[in-house]
Amino acid sequence: MEERKTVKLKKDEFAIKEYIKKFVGKGKLSKVKTEYTPVGEKIIISTHKPGLLIGRGGEKILELTNILKKQFKLENPHIEIVEITQPEFDAQIMTDEIAQSLERLGPIKFKSITYKILERIMKAGARGTEIRLSGKLPGARAKTWRFAQGQLKKVGDSAKVVDRAQARAETRPGTVGIKVAILSPHAILKDEITISEELLKKLKERVKQFK
Repeated sequence: MEERKTVKLKKDEFAIKEYIKKFVGKGKLSKVKTEYTPVGEKIIISTHKPGLLIGRGGEKILELTNILKKQFKLENPHIEIVEITQPEFDAQIMTDEIAQSLERLGPIKFKSITYKILERIMKAGARGTEIRLSGKLPGARAKTWRFAQGQLKKVGDSAKVVDRAQARAETRPGTVGIKVAILSPHAILKDEITISEELLKKLKERVKQFK
């Protein structure tokens, strides 16, 4: 019984997430999380454009709250907005931007579109980035193109701090799959050793003594 209830909750959460994405518009939000509290449901939306979601005088939030009540049978939904101040480190936002550019400009410019996003992410200070495109891409013998720069952990505990996302671009020649992985400069790596400036200074002084 508990297992069925859990499955239903997960299905409902996914349906709510997909609806909010359509309501807000592609490329305007990153994550949607649902938390259940004694007083109702908390819908946490992460976005780099909170103004578009809130609307003038909060009208958009009010409209979305009413829809969630009626369409998804939520008793007392409360929407919380989390602003993303550095969208370059958010894999979902960057993935959606690539998808939108491919749909608008066409897949013939996939290299310039991807390199532009890659450069933007790295210039913002990311430690590493990997972008993969697969599908109907012109002039591509291989089905998948990989664009990467910097350091990116792929295995072990350190790989868990890499932000990953995927999306699809519906272009005239066909569907293009997009995957983005970003290692933020704020990520804490368990296998990383940091030496303080003070300790480094002491070590240099000791080396001088032995010379």
